[in-house]
Amino acid sequence: MIKEIGQYLLIIFQAFKKPDKGRVFRKQLLIDFQALGVSSIGLVAFISLFTGGIIALQTAYNIDNPLVPMWLIGYTTKQMMILEFSPTIISLILVGKVGSSIASEIGTMRVTQQIDALEVMGINPANYLILPKITAAMIYNPILIVFSMGVGLFGGWFAVVITGQVTSVAFVDGLQSFWDPFSITYALIKTVVFAFILASVAGYKGFTVQGGSVEVGKASTQAVVISSVLIIIFDLLLTQMLLT
Repeated sequence: MIKEIGQYLLIIFQAFKKPDKGRVFRKQLLIDFQALGVSSIGLVAFISLFTGGIIALQTAYNIDNPLVPMWLIGYTTKQMMILEFSPTIISLILVGKVGSSIASEIGTMRVTQQIDALEVMGINPANYLILPKITAAMIYNPILIVFSMGVGLFGGWFAVVITGQVTSVAFVDGLQSFWDPFSITYALIKTVVFAFILASVAGYKGFTVQGGSVEVGKASTQAVVISSVLIIIFDLLLTQMLLT
């Protein structure tokens, strides 16, 4: 474990050196925006829409006491989507989609000796391959999370209104009740940290692959597992530091 952590820190240190050519970095960054962010919008929207509806309906189902105000359904849906589901669960889903893609892409370049060719040409391969992906994830993931929050809340509103569980006015009153702007700040802080973990761990596992296609697959799986575990651990730590 100590060896793995040391190798990870060394590679990340190399990745965060100043790019040799800013124009090349910006071009690769735009490519990674498309590959890691834009291509995930549909998946994020679909999952957030239905999950928002599920949260709202389950909350309505469990509130069967006539003394409990119906606006509490909207409030609960808002808190669950903003504080936990969108920043954490969507990040875990992106680990499976984006993290495995990063590890597979860089790992394939390693086993086909493309990274060795970059080193021979005097190019810093960690900086060229990993830094744009980390930057793209840390910039675009918060956009996806805010989008997920909005879609999830709409899904919750649509589900309870279409099923008649609660009126539109009561649900919207719940969304507006006890509004705390720091909730969004907290969610975005978590998202940025999770994005760094996602991209850096996947980049490291792909960069250090040794062997052939089988090892690339194993590295991709390891990247997803390690990133998911770290995200859960840091979710607990950040919640302790920021909310308590």
